[in-house]
Amino acid sequence: MSRLGPFITLAAGAVLAAGLGVASVTAAPAADTAPTTDTAAAGSPTEAAAAPSPSVSPSASPAPTEAAKIPKADYGGYVKGNGGLIALSVRDGKAVGYFCDGRSEAWFKGGEAGGKAVLKGPGTARLTATLGDGRARGSLSVGGGKWTFTAPAVVRPSGLYRATAQVRGAKLRAGWIRVPRPGGGYDQVGAAFLGQDQVEIPRLDAGRPTTPVTVAGATVLPKDVDGFIEEMQ
Repeated sequence: MSRLGPFITLAAGAVLAAGLGVASVTAAPAADTAPTTDTAAAGSPTEAAAAPSPSVSPSASPAPTEAAKIPKADYGGYVKGNGGLIALSVRDGKAVGYFCDGRSEAWFKGGEAGGKAVLKGPGTARLTATLGDGRARGSLSVGGGKWTFTAPAVVRPSGLYRATAQVRGAKLRAGWIRVPRPGGGYDQVGAAFLGQDQVEIPRLDAGRPTTPVTVAGATVLPKDVDGFIEEMQ
């Protein structure tokens, strides 16, 4: 067996050479075809030139947003040419207002956006205001009268308060406005109605305005704006 080794080796070499020649002839036409994945990975200059440049996604344009809403603000002041008081409060775009001069009164509700508040009251009553620089400036119309006002921002115990209840089968509604006096203390005005009849209204406690009070013989609990704004919308 050892003598046949060289002959087998030579024969195998001859067969291999012949096979390579055939493989060369067979592979020649394939030179024009696209390179395999391995060839592309080698990064030949031809492939680098032919490769498309990576696409760049255009930056998305920002979506339009609605006008910013004031998260929380309270205003209270005097109505020019009337002698009454006005209170306006906003909470995340919702707005409520109250006007009272001791004889007539009106509640308003509406919305605020971008520093503009627009509220509607009973019948044709309206209240509009521009909010900024620590105050609300606007106008209101109630019962045929129209006035303007400038109401500075206020903090508790100033501001707007309201109480409601069922008393002897009728709805009781009471409202108060408190604003600070320049020299100290508070000015306060309010009105209460049992059904359609106006009834006497007590003053709120000076230091704790949400202390229960008696109106039309019933004990009621005044609420600040955070306690009733949702129920008015």
